[in-house]
Amino acid sequence: MENILGLLRIHVKRGVNLAIRDTSSSDPYIVFYSGKQKLKTRVIKHSINPEWNDELTLSVTDPNLSVKLTVYDKDLFSADDKMGEAEFSIAPYLEAIKLRHKLEGQLPNGTIIMKVQPTRQNCLSEESHILLNQDKLVQNMFLRLQHVECGEVELQLEWIDVPGSKGF
Repeated sequence: MENILGLLRIHVKRGVNLAIRDTSSSDPYIVFYSGKQKLKTRVIKHSINPEWNDELTLSVTDPNLSVKLTVYDKDLFSADDKMGEAEFSIAPYLEAIKLRHKLEGQLPNGTIIMKVQPTRQNCLSEESHILLNQDKLVQNMFLRLQHVECGEVELQLEWIDVPGSKGF
């Protein structure tokens, strides 16, 4: 088994203004890929503003790995249509975790540890905040979908320490 640094819980919150792939709507779901792992949300019927509120968990073995996601429209009789894709790096989030370990117990709830700016290299549509929330470090992000006419996905990352893992 590879050395697991920890688990990354991805709260898949919602999609905003997703592309229409059926007559007037879509049946979207998201597939997340990281290394050899592949995770999927449930399908939300007839919505271009789906509320998933799904939780998916990736095991993290490489801090430099990025997470890719593709949004699909579920079709019954043909291949599912792509509705855009995005990618994000977990490196800034992991940096913030290291920083937090150094400052253990010194930070009040709600402290923003780090801000990640949208750039051409990431898919962020607005500044992403990594903050302390009820003693957990979370990163909220809005990702703009690429290779598609419109659509964003809102996610929240949360780190889970694994007992016995080497961590940082």
